[in-house]
Amino acid sequence: MSQPAPLLDPERRPGDGPATAVAAPPVLATTNFNLWYGDHQALHDVNLEVPEKQVTAIIGPSGCGKSTWLRSLNRMNDLLGTVRTSGHVRYRGADVYARHVDPVEVRRRIGMVFQKPNPFPKSIRENLAFPLRINGIRDGVDQRIEQALRRASIWEEVKDRLHKGALELSGGQQQRLCIARALVTEPEVLLMDEPCSALDPGSTARIEDLIHELRQRYTVVIVTHNMQQAARVSQFTAFFYVGRLEEFGSTRAMFAKPVHKRTEDYITGRFG
Repeated sequence: MSQPAPLLDPERRPGDGPATAVAAPPVLATTNFNLWYGDHQALHDVNLEVPEKQVTAIIGPSGCGKSTWLRSLNRMNDLLGTVRTSGHVRYRGADVYARHVDPVEVRRRIGMVFQKPNPFPKSIRENLAFPLRINGIRDGVDQRIEQALRRASIWEEVKDRLHKGALELSGGQQQRLCIARALVTEPEVLLMDEPCSALDPGSTARIEDLIHELRQRYTVVIVTHNMQQAARVSQFTAFFYVGRLEEFGSTRAMFAKPVHKRTEDYITGRFG
């Protein structure tokens, strides 16, 4: 996959402050990032870097800001009129909230998969053709669709029924179709907001296997309540608590010996 052009000047600006360091170069970084829903502050000074072509798991109790932070990375929160932010979200150094940046372009490069499978009530093919049209992509549509379905490990199951309704698929198949839909515009980053919470154990295992495969091509950020899942699929883990980043580091180190007691208490199930 070719390197995408920067959205704007990729240089970090003086005075922005350091983001949390990781072992691999960051694709995304939030710096002193705050977010409010009306008068309620949901995120407080979050400094976090997302390393390239790794899986980063976001964990924490309900209402701690995990999904809010995730949706901030590709400006999905823009769709809520009561949201305001301060600080920076940077994609390869470019501020995605800069005035001249098109949110549609941001979401093309930073794709998203939601908690419940949400295929369009259209054919399987049309589910993937639609985002291509929105992004003005006219060339090689069938090839792009096949490639995305292959990368989402569902091509063999649907190749002879592309003109059938997507809602006829099983729940697990629908979620893999939604992953293919997110991949068809060739993003660099894939955000996943509890993608397995509505699935049975067998479908969950297939999605987890798929996440391992996707890491070869994409940077993946996954919100999950499942500690075992975070340990299985991720290389890095961030623990959020009441809108703040409590701890971030390698998954292996955090699950073996967390730095903070609150992190240990959450991972070991003492609260959540």
